[in-house]
Amino acid sequence: MPSIVRSIASVVLGFIVASTVMMIVEFINGKVLYPELGKAAEGVTDREVLRELIANAPIGALLVVILAWILGGIAGGFIAAWIAPSNKLLHAGILGGLLTLGGIANNLMIPSPIWFWVVSLMVLIPATLFGGYLTFPRNPARSS
Repeated sequence: MPSIVRSIASVVLGFIVASTVMMIVEFINGKVLYPELGKAAEGVTDREVLRELIANAPIGALLVVILAWILGGIAGGFIAAWIAPSNKLLHAGILGGLLTLGGIANNLMIPSPIWFWVVSLMVLIPATLFGGYLTFPRNPARSS
């Protein structure tokens, strides 16, 4: 597979994996951990109603969303770096940038508290880079 195709594929597949992990954790958040909140949010498209729901949401529900973004970033960064032909952390970082843009879009569509904006946008690039770092070989400690 040519290098450029593999580079693009690594980021695209990393994005798919990251998004899937995020959706699974957020699904669990709304169906298992906070089912009342999930049921109240179903089908809501009015920004003011969403703003009110989020303003009254338990902080734990928002922290689970942050956790979803971190876990998704780690998984996606791992896949992007694992598939990348070279410059593994660069590919993970590019994915982190794309996920951050997605996070901005998400925060614009679903009104969130300012602390959520700050934290959510601070975690995506480091999470993907950490995921990419996990693909590097480890040297076991040598005992003498």
